[in-house]
Amino acid sequence: MSASATATASTATRSTDQSAAIPAFCEGVLHFGPLKEAFAALSEPAVGEGETAISQVDEAAVFQTRLIADALRYSMLQLCASKESGHPGGFASAAEAIAALIMLGHKNIVTEVGHHAPGFYSSMFLDGSLEAMGIRTMTQMQERFRERDGLLGHLSGAIPGLLAPAGPLGQGQHFAMAGAYLNRDKLFPCTIGDGGLGEPYILSAMKHFHTSYPEVTNFLPVLIWNGYSQEHHSMVSLMDNAQMTAYWQTHGFERVILVDAKAYDDADQPEAYVDSTLFGESARAAFTRAVLDGMREAADSALSGTLTAVIIKQLKGAGVHARGAKSHNLYPGDKPEKPSIAEALERGALAPEAWALVRTLMARAGGGPAGRVAVTESERPLPEVGELPMQAFAVGEKAVPSTAMAQMVATLGERDPLFVVTNADGNEASAMKVINERLKIRHPTVDALYNQAPTGQVYEPLSEDACAGLAAGIALFGGRSLWLSYESFAINGWPIVQTVAQAMAELRRRTPAVVSMFTAGALEQGRNGWTHQRPEIENYLGGQMRNGNSYLLYPADANMMQAAFAWATSQFNKCISIVASKSALPVYTTPEQAARAIDEGAVALYESPAGGGALVVFAVTGDMVLLPVFEAKDALEAAGHRVRIVAVANPRRLYRAGDVAWEHSAEADGRFMEDLAFADLFDGEALVAVSGGGTVALEPVLLRSRARARDLFGWQRGETTASPAEIMAFNGITGEALAARAAGLIGT
Repeated sequence: MSASATATASTATRSTDQSAAIPAFCEGVLHFGPLKEAFAALSEPAVGEGETAISQVDEAAVFQTRLIADALRYSMLQLCASKESGHPGGFASAAEAIAALIMLGHKNIVTEVGHHAPGFYSSMFLDGSLEAMGIRTMTQMQERFRERDGLLGHLSGAIPGLLAPAGPLGQGQHFAMAGAYLNRDKLFPCTIGDGGLGEPYILSAMKHFHTSYPEVTNFLPVLIWNGYSQEHHSMVSLMDNAQMTAYWQTHGFERVILVDAKAYDDADQPEAYVDSTLFGESARAAFTRAVLDGMREAADSALSGTLTAVIIKQLKGAGVHARGAKSHNLYPGDKPEKPSIAEALERGALAPEAWALVRTLMARAGGGPAGRVAVTESERPLPEVGELPMQAFAVGEKAVPSTAMAQMVATLGERDPLFVVTNADGNEASAMKVINERLKIRHPTVDALYNQAPTGQVYEPLSEDACAGLAAGIALFGGRSLWLSYESFAINGWPIVQTVAQAMAELRRRTPAVVSMFTAGALEQGRNGWTHQRPEIENYLGGQMRNGNSYLLYPADANMMQAAFAWATSQFNKCISIVASKSALPVYTTPEQAARAIDEGAVALYESPAGGGALVVFAVTGDMVLLPVFEAKDALEAAGHRVRIVAVANPRRLYRAGDVAWEHSAEADGRFMEDLAFADLFDGEALVAVSGGGTVALEPVLLRSRARARDLFGWQRGETTASPAEIMAFNGITGEALAARAAGLIGT
């Protein structure tokens, strides 16, 4: 039976005329319910034509907020059942909260919970946002749900009206804070599940942000406290209301508004967490009014300078096919015809007239569909910063790469007042003190000795997750940012950058690249030992290069470091990481050669004079590791061989076009080094690829090399040593070892 036939069959008590009045977007809706008795008196849209929100919380506003919540639940459950997969339970307990925010005109909503995706898709469908994707009916939404080029299982950057991705727990608050930071006149609610709240960094991240930016309070965490996580009770399920309120207050929230469905229960539900959809009419109205009143109070408070949180306490799975953790996920066999699902759909079904009213309300609220009015649906204007100053270091002198870049960072911050540098372990420790001196560490305690000021642009929580999260969020929302970290600790924050990188590849607008720079590589951390020697993350970063919009840059010297940062700050919709040293190292390139290396992918730093023996090519990622490579060069030339040393500066450019999914990326970059240019750099009798860290970035060189013999040197493991030379020797990277292996490859 077709969807339309099923809909007609399920409304047998309705007249033919009434069935014909079914809104076009409802094509595919399986069940329609009777028109509620109160509808006739309360059906005048509470959000009037030309208005953006309700003007008062009256009986009509409460009734219509309930209709939106019911429509969200119904759409979400039928959507999930259509594919026998997806996650309806968590969002079901959030439906009144989302409905209230919409009725109050707030469309810039993010979430920490990727499992709420079907509910957010339903919201975008009901307000018309998904029409930009060609999704105009329930049937079309079902066809595109959890399918390629459609509505993927968790939120991404591709869906109109949805501001940010949501997959791993604990990320959404960063997007809300970034949005609030860049848009001080708008509210950024962020729904948070109590399953994720068991991880304390959600609240600690907001605590540090509020300490740093006390004037930015226009983000509104909305805790959906439903007692359950994905497969069990949540870790905070035994807290009582006073304890939960105190938990938020101790993290700096001055106003905590808690609405507990239990207080309105007239269905004698014995548990602490209850389902409001089982209430009688008056109790449901009272609960909905409390949510609407509480959300309005919270929004006004947050927009008026008070750090505010909302807690909605309602049983997971409210109004859908199951309750508690059992409502979390649908599995094969969970079809719309399954009794438990069919009963839930029939129980929550709306009349056609109610669907039409919901569409009107949701399309008007906030000034239009979220896909048109959300802040991320348009390109954010950026201040002009011009060309950043660069120092031309002479070939042969020594210079500190990180310090050279720091001067440019400071200038960028001075020209763009919303530019933020995030760092957990200290810029001074990375030879980038000038950033702190010129931009100041943002801190409530003014102290010139430590370069602290309440208006500083350097954000320093002792959490790489918080550093990476704010920097990535600002970039995604259209601002400029930079995450600086020790390479050894970057893994603690990298997952959110990876999430944002994928989202940027899907965006329909330009946004500045998310840029990170990792200093104090393993070779510089001998005395600290293996706790500070974790260059394996380079393999993680390098593995993302095949995605199409991710770049791992290895500047070989201070000139190339500056070229790398200049290039990164001019890019859009990309994820760019720079790995370099904080030690004084030789300069091998002119500024012109450095810029060409970053733009084209590689540059020859040295080549023996013509003539002589076999040619050995060293392909190198990194800067300090070039020291033993040049030692090997001397030994090989003394033995009568020729040597070419090539700095692999931007390895993404060295892949073949078919190796990388570049054509699927926004701001698609299909530039790859031509075969002739590659051969000019890397062809020889033997190729020795060398890295002081992870070796994945050398993959494109090894894939394309036509050398008769090849080998690879890279990081093995950490150890406590007195010098970089000793740690390199521990890992087998010495001039002697490199020369010996090269000689072996060419048969001498």
